[in-house]
Amino acid sequence: MSSDAPLSGSALTIAAGGYTAELASVGATLRALRYEGRDLVVPFDADEVRPAFRGAVLAPWPNRVVDGTYRFGGTGTGTGTGDGDGDGLHELALTEPKRGHALHGLVAWTDFRTVAHEADRAVLATTIPAQSGYPFRVEVLVEYRLDAEGLHTTITGTNTGPDAAPWGTGPHPYLVGGEGRVDDWTLTLPAAEVLEVTEDRLIPTGLAPVHDEFDLRSATLIGDRFIDHAYTGFDRDADGTATILLTAADGHGVRASFGPECPWVQVHTADHAVPEYHRAGLAVEPMTCAPDAFNAGVDSGLVVLEPGASHAASWTIAAV
Repeated sequence: MSSDAPLSGSALTIAAGGYTAELASVGATLRALRYEGRDLVVPFDADEVRPAFRGAVLAPWPNRVVDGTYRFGGTGTGTGTGDGDGDGLHELALTEPKRGHALHGLVAWTDFRTVAHEADRAVLATTIPAQSGYPFRVEVLVEYRLDAEGLHTTITGTNTGPDAAPWGTGPHPYLVGGEGRVDDWTLTLPAAEVLEVTEDRLIPTGLAPVHDEFDLRSATLIGDRFIDHAYTGFDRDADGTATILLTAADGHGVRASFGPECPWVQVHTADHAVPEYHRAGLAVEPMTCAPDAFNAGVDSGLVVLEPGASHAASWTIAAV
């Protein structure tokens, strides 16, 4: 990155079908998305440090790894970094210190390189180097593409190292339903199950059928409810696509759609101590795996990338 680049990294703009997307190279971030001038995600300025992971790419895990520790593989898995016990124990840096977890992967603050930039498409890439806590090498490729159907994002992870690697990914957009804030918008979230968590540290305690304030399968005014939970068990169409709708009182809004490679979505009402961030947008984060999947294993959607193997996941954000 040049010394005169904006704080959020090199800036890229793509446009098509009435949509404009503004990207930042740090974190391969979606900095802004507009349809005919209307914000579909909460934007931030190019020369601003990205707030609250807004629009960042999350990899090689989304959400959090509880206590920053997990077991994967065993002796000979490449843990020779002084951070393990020789039996597959890995210790990550605690990047969510108040809760004591490793949050949102390893590339959110990485400056991605631009691989392609066309009028309606941009591709950014980086390589996660083998390191303490994650002694695996994975190339991350992020494609943003616009057309009349919205913004399509695909994240591909390719294991370029000698050992199998744990993998998960997802985005972190804050969707904008329209005028006002989260309380004013109506949400349709067609999920049958919610992952319950502890109140203080958000540690998963088990799946439950959606209930009370978490049952949003029909259009529901969000109001003052607080959500910071992962959902699964989605109603999907014949192609396996699930769609979440967020609309304002005038009927306009935004939708997020994703395929079966994303069986989970984290939803957060963005309650924040900083007034300008507080409930300014609804975080809707399609995920290839559950929170703390590095500990929960393959049953939670954790992908095991064998050497040379790739895994891709896609989603779309579009105007309503």
